[in-house]
Amino acid sequence: MDAEIIKKNDTGWKNGMAKNITFIVTKDCQLACKYCYLVGKNEKERMSWDVAKKTIDYILDHEDDMQEESVVWDFIGGEPFLEIELIDKICDYLKVEMFKRNHHWFNSYRFSFSTNGINYDSEKVQEFIKKNRDHLSIGITIDGTEIKHDLNRIYKVTGKGSYKSVVRNIPLWLEQFPYGGTKVTISSPDIHYIKESVLHLYRLGIKEVNINVVFEDVWQEGDDKLFEMQLMSLADTIINEEYYKDYTCSFFTENIGKPLDPVLENTNWCGAGRMLSVDANGIFYPCTRFAQYSLREKKAWAIGNIHDGIDKNKLRPFLVLDRLSQSKQECIDCEVASGCAWCQGENYDAAETSTIYQRATAICKMHKARVRANNYYWNKLYRKLELEGQREEYEKNKKEVKQEIC
Repeated sequence: MDAEIIKKNDTGWKNGMAKNITFIVTKDCQLACKYCYLVGKNEKERMSWDVAKKTIDYILDHEDDMQEESVVWDFIGGEPFLEIELIDKICDYLKVEMFKRNHHWFNSYRFSFSTNGINYDSEKVQEFIKKNRDHLSIGITIDGTEIKHDLNRIYKVTGKGSYKSVVRNIPLWLEQFPYGGTKVTISSPDIHYIKESVLHLYRLGIKEVNINVVFEDVWQEGDDKLFEMQLMSLADTIINEEYYKDYTCSFFTENIGKPLDPVLENTNWCGAGRMLSVDANGIFYPCTRFAQYSLREKKAWAIGNIHDGIDKNKLRPFLVLDRLSQSKQECIDCEVASGCAWCQGENYDAAETSTIYQRATAICKMHKARVRANNYYWNKLYRKLELEGQREEYEKNKKEVKQEIC
């Protein structure tokens, strides 16, 4: 499977059932994004080769404990490409060791990155991409228009916006990953720029815009109304100018905004506990959001280390997480519950006590606003398709794309 298809199928690769293992290779970054949940970024904590090697050896030595058929080796920071030499060494070692051990992941793995894109065109990054192209998934984060992007994504030293440093690398990235998707984050100050930012990304050639609101409690009175208006206006343009034929925006998804069966659909939203993260000190976490640099109020929740291994007792609380165990009754009974997301790390950080069983609901109004706009989008789109006699063809094409992804 080539790199372009891997990225196109990103959200559905192995039906989302691959083991996700994350190396926090550095806590440093060129940027100081205002909405970033990584509150403890610093230049000192960088993973050594010794820690990386011991991590790999531990994981591959415990093959029986990780039965997933596939694996995503994920690299984050800070900015992961600041440590491209270490990453290159890690990936080489992984490939050799999986082959030598005849590990069941050898023929079913990929290396995944979300990067700020600033040094994407550097010689070492490009050499790495060329070497590993058939097993790569790389997303560059660009928030939209220059105004929207530079409002939050600023250099930590100068305070200046980073848009120009990132956008210059978008053509190269899309040449290498034509189906590459970007990740856009929305916070209270930049709601006004949602519509023009999504359209701007489309015009840059980015066909998949994954976009979400921050989970933290930053929302102001009236933000939900403005959010809804922006999304409805965006919906009008996407439909009227027929962007929907070739472009996607994750805010508009057919299967959200419905009630959920509390028994049949009683699952956890994220993979915390099924994933595994390791930091520069060789400490294991159930997710990167439980490392100390991700937490404002709570202490890190470690589940082991590269010397002593994983403590299954510390992991156990995550394995029984589900919707019922952490949601208020009003969330369980909510008529638009489907698609309402949560972050397990934010749940923990925002909870009144040191528990992972108290669901944070700061995005409640924003989700309901999204549902209203989403309903508007699909009603308008299907009316248009019905009038033009194109609905059957549209649904057929959509089904074929879904089958291809799965």
